[in-house]
Amino acid sequence: MNPQFMEEAIRLSFEKSFDGQGGPFGAVIVKDNRIIARGWNRVLVKNDPTCHAEMEAIRAACKELGDYNLAGCSIYINCEPCPMCLAALYWAGIEKIYFAATRKDAAELGFADEFIYQELQLEPDKRKLPMEQVMHKQAVEVFRKWNTLEGKIIY
Repeated sequence: MNPQFMEEAIRLSFEKSFDGQGGPFGAVIVKDNRIIARGWNRVLVKNDPTCHAEMEAIRAACKELGDYNLAGCSIYINCEPCPMCLAALYWAGIEKIYFAATRKDAAELGFADEFIYQELQLEPDKRKLPMEQVMHKQAVEVFRKWNTLEGKIIY
């Protein structure tokens, strides 16, 4: 753990949120002991609820490396990632997450992180956001056909 990287994530969270770009969240992605990407919450300026600091940093790192896989990288985040960002970090292949504040700290400010973590533990029909499964057979048929493709890449 390099405290300078966490300091940069915290600096971004402060500077960019007080510029009105979004919530107080910042992240840096590190590879070979150097920052390759920075991200901060841009939900408000992009009118996009997925523009969390981690998502922005992942996008920038993938562009920098020319790869969707961030193997060999770690991320420093000023707050424990929300469920969306945590899932994206898994998908991206990040090898280590360092975080400062917790999702409970974010919940105290009114952010939905903790609520969503709780919802994900429920069966789909028990969640507050209604879900209904439809057209399963047709969807699985596409999966079946895709599975026969030569050279497909599973990530």
